[in-house]
Amino acid sequence: MARTRVSGGHPVGRLVCHPRLPLIAGLDAERGLVHIWSCEAGWLRALGSVGDGRGVPDSAWHRPRHPGVAWHPHQPLLAVAGESGVVRWTPSGPSDPAGPPFTARYRHLAFSPDGRTLWASPSSDGADAAWERSDALDLDARVISAGTGRPWDTGVAEHPGGGLIATLASDQGATLGLFARVDPGDTPARMRVQDHALVLDCDGYTTPVFSRDGRHLAVRGNAYGNTLDVFTFPGLRQVLATTLGTPTPDYPYPQEWLDEMRAWSSHNIAFGARPGVLWIGTPTGALVELDIEAEQAAGHELFAGTPVSALGRTPTGDLVVASGEGELALVSVNADPAQAEALGDDTARAAVAAFLESSSEVPDDGDLWAHVVMTDGDRSWDADDTTTVTTASATDPTWLRLQAAVNTARDQDI
Repeated sequence: MARTRVSGGHPVGRLVCHPRLPLIAGLDAERGLVHIWSCEAGWLRALGSVGDGRGVPDSAWHRPRHPGVAWHPHQPLLAVAGESGVVRWTPSGPSDPAGPPFTARYRHLAFSPDGRTLWASPSSDGADAAWERSDALDLDARVISAGTGRPWDTGVAEHPGGGLIATLASDQGATLGLFARVDPGDTPARMRVQDHALVLDCDGYTTPVFSRDGRHLAVRGNAYGNTLDVFTFPGLRQVLATTLGTPTPDYPYPQEWLDEMRAWSSHNIAFGARPGVLWIGTPTGALVELDIEAEQAAGHELFAGTPVSALGRTPTGDLVVASGEGELALVSVNADPAQAEALGDDTARAAVAAFLESSSEVPDDGDLWAHVVMTDGDRSWDADDTTTVTTASATDPTWLRLQAAVNTARDQDI
């Protein structure tokens, strides 16, 4: 196991690993810095950093807000959403934007699977409804297509089978987990949103995480609780729904619960090398190895009482773990040959093909809720359900109860 110290001993709150190269980005939101390391040959070596060191304002929960970052899928290039625009880091160092059109202050960035387009959200078109659209940037041609994409507000996860991505589109009442086909012939690349979607309560989730074989999807959140949900793919059946720590109490929230809420990192999950095994970092410094299919869990001490502040997976399947005291560790958890065989590309490609065969592309414009069939992993709802429901019980999801109240008020005004 390789270990190193973050410059200045400050904790990293999020780790983003390059999908194919031995490169790791670590986000130090307290100082507004993004550190880059190489993890080649099992060693951690600092390569540089991006940022001005001024920090980023805290969120409503007093958790630092991390800048949007995205690795190019094939090149050693990291895009960072800086205060002055999109900054690019390569092994030769950071490159500040040379001027318009890349001076917008984006919150979220993601490269298309072919690397030719950088998706950015919210839109820079200056309209009041900028949060309702997103941009597509061609970094080489310096061309920006503003307001041309649907809204999304987390990172983007590419399915291991290729040709499909997952992201989230949130409001305070509910979050849609969206799946989009990406055709290689599109210039700029487009998220062709499909009509099968997840529906999650409230907002505040982090980027979805696919398992290496593409058969599971994990979602960490939300703004009001340390929830963890795992779904099968392509079936979108929920196989795990749990809360890390204490479930959300009634409002007003006691200080002890707020302290516990902050103790759990929002970026503390990663699928490892073995199929169906999810790793979870804890506030005590341990890693929990959760075998979803076997329904078994095992704890592994790592930082001896120091919280795990972030967790990620390298292209080789190793784990990279950050501690609350500014330490970074590279942990090998490789699968045995029999398990590695189960990670074949054919399994992942078959999952994507099955999903696309069972779903259709939604129109580019209009309300998503009017076009998608939503599931929470147990029940499903279509547009007719959401526009006509007027009753809901206390055990129904919050978003459904809100929708029923809105529909009831609408009908009373008619």
